[in-house]
Amino acid sequence: MDDAADLNMKSAEASNPFVSVPVEVVVSVGKARPLIRDLVSLGENAILTLDKRVEDPVDLYVGDRLVARGQLEELEGEQAGQLAVRLTEIADLQSGLG
Repeated sequence: MDDAADLNMKSAEASNPFVSVPVEVVVSVGKARPLIRDLVSLGENAILTLDKRVEDPVDLYVGDRLVARGQLEELEGEQAGQLAVRLTEIADLQSGLG
């Protein structure tokens, strides 16, 4: 980021206190729809099959609003093993994701 962009960002933060409020982003990797009788019989080490494959995109939500999609990645280096999401599609917050 250049000095002008950095200055504009700091100016926006100073004039709007909401930009520094943290927000929770929920990453949804898939859904399962078991019958209740199957769900109550699940125990430790049971497997619940999801409706997505490992290579499928994940959905990112803020509250109940879909805001982006991305691919799961594992970080390397000092953060090796840490799970992350590479954003591949950003929603138009007026009309949603296509």
